[in-house]
Amino acid sequence: MEKQLLYQIAVTLIPGIGDISGKHFIAYCGSAEAIFKETRKSLEKISGMREVTLDALSNPKDILKRAEQEVEFIEENGIKPLFFQDADYPRRLLQCDDSPLMLYYKGNANLNASRVVAIVGTRNITDYGKANCTQLVNDLVDEQVLVVSGLAYGVDTVAHRTSVKVGIPTVGVLGNGFQQIYPAANKKLAAEMLANGGLLTECMSGILPDRGNFPRRNRIIAGMADAVIVVESALKGGSLITADLANSYSRDVFAYPGRVMDLFSQGCNYLIRTNRAHLMESVANLRYVMRWERLQAEEHQTSIFREFSDEEKLIMDCFGNQKVVSLDDLIVKTELATTKLASLLLNLEFDGIIMALPGKRYQRC
Repeated sequence: MEKQLLYQIAVTLIPGIGDISGKHFIAYCGSAEAIFKETRKSLEKISGMREVTLDALSNPKDILKRAEQEVEFIEENGIKPLFFQDADYPRRLLQCDDSPLMLYYKGNANLNASRVVAIVGTRNITDYGKANCTQLVNDLVDEQVLVVSGLAYGVDTVAHRTSVKVGIPTVGVLGNGFQQIYPAANKKLAAEMLANGGLLTECMSGILPDRGNFPRRNRIIAGMADAVIVVESALKGGSLITADLANSYSRDVFAYPGRVMDLFSQGCNYLIRTNRAHLMESVANLRYVMRWERLQAEEHQTSIFREFSDEEKLIMDCFGNQKVVSLDDLIVKTELATTKLASLLLNLEFDGIIMALPGKRYQRC
């Protein structure tokens, strides 16, 4: 496992390889390790392979050394690496072409919870925004959701802190490595989140919270959520970037309206006015749009009459007379590729046919 992890991390360090091209190269070669075993002549045949990449792979000593250092850091700090082909990798992110090849995680939340809500907004939160954000999280208590945000000042902090207070699992997505918590003022909050939630980043150790990291961080927040709720935002800022990303990923976006002259309501009003977000007044709006109000019986009816593809039938046959099966059983019995299986499971979950449970298990609804 350590050797496999070494090469998975190393792939993210190869110059000229990004999230999209990295997946392409791994599929072509068969694994992360195989990329480093291929001859230069063979690699030259891969479409899009750049000269700088070929040069780096011809002498990967420095890349592998840095990857070894990261493996040591992971082990010393209790960090869980999540490669995009791993079963615990956030499945919703797999639907996004630019999802990270590798994530680093600390915590105990189920990143593939049946309902994931991202709450974002300005760092300069007003009393109005704080009241809306606090009420929103309080009203989500009975919805069995995972709350995701960015651990920044303002809306993010209120969303995380209120989630901790009411017992909702919450995950903060960082724009830096695990060598520090940013902002430092949220260090205590971050520690509290580890007890029921966690921290997630694509950044290796040593990467600082530089400005350019946060738009990339925002794509993770948008991609791993079912719905993105913008509490307050000016016309420019990270929240609107997250909303645009969410729309590009076909996620539902919601925004709280505000007074036309309020600076930190202008972004939300713009999203609503341009049909980039649903009007958000209360959790009732979220329940309605997300169809959370469907009765369990209706979900069961869906599972009875829905037509399954051949691959979906392989999955459903694994349940037999059982109501719950493990992911390991599904992998063995279906013989499907892990990434393909993860995508199929997510679609079945979205359609109310199965439900993800803790411990890599799935329940038939």
